[in-house]
Amino acid sequence: MGTLWETLDERLRPDVVASTEMYARVRPVLDALSESMRSRIGDLFDGSDVHPLFVTARAKTVESFREKASRMLVPADGESVPQLEFPAPLREIHDLVGVRVIVKLPHEIRDAANLIKRRRSDFDCRSDREKDIGSVESGTYGYSSRHLILRTRGDDRARDFQASLGGAVPVNGNFVFEVQIRTVLSHAWSEIEHDIRFKNTEPRAWSPHTDRQFTATAAMLEAVEDQFSQIHERFQTVSGYWDAEGEGAVALDPDRIRQIWQTLLPHVDRKSDDDWGWAGELLAAHSVVTTLEFARLLQSDVITSVRAALDHRYSPGPDRLLDDVLLWHFGTRHIELTAGGDRQRADSLRRRLRQMEGYRAAK
Repeated sequence: MGTLWETLDERLRPDVVASTEMYARVRPVLDALSESMRSRIGDLFDGSDVHPLFVTARAKTVESFREKASRMLVPADGESVPQLEFPAPLREIHDLVGVRVIVKLPHEIRDAANLIKRRRSDFDCRSDREKDIGSVESGTYGYSSRHLILRTRGDDRARDFQASLGGAVPVNGNFVFEVQIRTVLSHAWSEIEHDIRFKNTEPRAWSPHTDRQFTATAAMLEAVEDQFSQIHERFQTVSGYWDAEGEGAVALDPDRIRQIWQTLLPHVDRKSDDDWGWAGELLAAHSVVTTLEFARLLQSDVITSVRAALDHRYSPGPDRLLDDVLLWHFGTRHIELTAGGDRQRADSLRRRLRQMEGYRAAK
């Protein structure tokens, strides 16, 4: 199976050749326009909350232009001569200039796209497509990217390019180009896949096994991105706990205590029920009433020390571990405030406190 150019109907070749020759002549002007679009898109993010890793741009190569200009439509019934998909490719192909915005995490794709689309005074968004929707809905894996088709408004660089075409298109500065937004991992996958699939000098080397390997790597990268997203979301949540004027000031109730515990200590959740009322009573006894105060008690070094000091025979659940953490922090005061008239509990707390004191002394 040859390229589109190689299989192009001979009757259509003259038109494609003429367009390709003109494109080759004006491509240096298009390079300047491409750099201008890269700069303008990159400038949109200055001072915003969206921080791409990098923004690149390219003008379509002459070979790629010829290949795309060679696309044919399926002949309708009764038609003997096929038609070109792009009869006027210099006007109808919308990715002569392509800008790539590369971000770290999947949620930043949405943020970047929304920021660009809001700048209506700079660009008119003609199309917005998520190229992974098909694979998600079909249960497969593959190319993942957000594609915007934008049009400039009276851009001087666009006028220069249009003028260089010698009347083939109107000289109005309204130029259509493509912006692709994707994560750095998807970008790496796309670049490698594109080089092997489309730039391969020996098409016969491609095999179903290669397809399978690319599908597998796309699945793995999606799983990695999911993990990175979870890390980011958790870090943002935990950072909020330490904001004394924001999330850290939120008052504790049983639901809030459960949420904080399961965020900070997701591996310690062996609880037979979902009642966090007793935990709330223990914390209230020490006037621990805000998110920040609770988070301060659950530092990882404290959890490690408590475990080492008590060497639990059975891995403690949330209630027991919280009780031990409060005993570590408040010592005999915790016994006085929470043992009440329960002698068995008081004896257990005193025994555990002696273990903690012995551990501290040995340290």
